[in-house]
Amino acid sequence: MSGSDLMVVVLGPTASGKSALGVHLAEALGGEILVCDSTQVYRHFDIGTAKVPPSARRGIQHHLIDLAEPREIFTAGDYRRHALEALADLRHRGKLPILTAGTGLYLRALLEGLSDAPTRSEPLRERLRRKARERGPDYLHRLLARADRKAAAKIAPRDTPKIIRAIEMRMLAGKTVAEIHEHGRAGLSGYRIIKIGLAPARAALYARINARTEAMMASGWVDEVRRMVAAGVPAGAKPFQFIGYRQLREHIEGRLPLSEAISSIQPATRRFAKRQMTWFRGERDVHWLPGFGDDPEIAAAALQLFPACR
Repeated sequence: MSGSDLMVVVLGPTASGKSALGVHLAEALGGEILVCDSTQVYRHFDIGTAKVPPSARRGIQHHLIDLAEPREIFTAGDYRRHALEALADLRHRGKLPILTAGTGLYLRALLEGLSDAPTRSEPLRERLRRKARERGPDYLHRLLARADRKAAAKIAPRDTPKIIRAIEMRMLAGKTVAEIHEHGRAGLSGYRIIKIGLAPARAALYARINARTEAMMASGWVDEVRRMVAAGVPAGAKPFQFIGYRQLREHIEGRLPLSEAISSIQPATRRFAKRQMTWFRGERDVHWLPGFGDDPEIAAAALQLFPACR
C-alpha cells in the first residue's frame, strides 16, 4: 500500500497498547511511527514516559521522540513543526505515517492547525505562580474554572503550566480557550486520515495501569529519576511535573516514602487515562475498537480497515 496520501492515527488512553498496535500496523503496511506524546519529546526521561525501547520496535523507525532537553520549553507549535518535517520525509520515501497519539492537544495542533493565541506574558505568569505558592496548588484551577469552565474541565487540577497558559489566554485575549482555537487555524492537507481508537474496558485498563507502574519501578524508574536529579535538572523543569516523576523526586529528596509515591502514581495515572478518553471521545470519525492494541484480535480488526492489505 502506498503511504503517499494516507495517514493512520492510533489514539487512546495511556496503557491501552497504542505503541504495540502502531508497530504491528507499520510492519503490515510499510509504515513508520510518529509518536504524538508531550512527555516523550524530552530526552533522558524514558521509563516513566513509556517510550518504546529499541528492542521492542521490531526495526520500525520511531520519530518525534527525544526532541528537547529537560530544561527546554516545548510547545504544541514546536511539535507541529517537527511533525510536518517528519511527514515530508516519509512522503518522500513512500512510507505510511502512523501516529500513536496520547496527547490530544498535539494531535489537534497537527491535524487542525494552531490558533492565533496570545504570546506568553512572563510578568503575568510570575504573578500566577506567586498566587499558587501563597494559596495552594489547587487555587489556580479554581480560578480557571470561574473564567473558563470548559478549559478547566480538560486540565488536571495540579497541571500548573497548562492552567497558567489557559488563564493567560483568557486574560490577554478576552476569549475562552475554545473560542481562540476556533479561529486562525490552517489544518493539515493532502492526507486521507484513518483514525483507530482503543477503548478497553475501564477495569481492565486500570488493572494494566497498576501493573505497568510496578513494571516501571522494576525497570529502574527510581534510578532514572536519581540520575536526572544528580545531573542538575531542576525541580521546575517540565518533565518533573509529569505523573510519577514528581512523586519519585520527592521520594529521592526524602519527602515521600516509596510506598506512598507508588500509591500516588497509580490513581493519578488512572485519572489521566480518564481525561484522555474524555478528550478523544470528542474526535470525529474514529473507528473504536473495544480492547488493547496488543490483543491479536484487536490488531486483526484494525487491519480489516485496510482492505488492500488483507
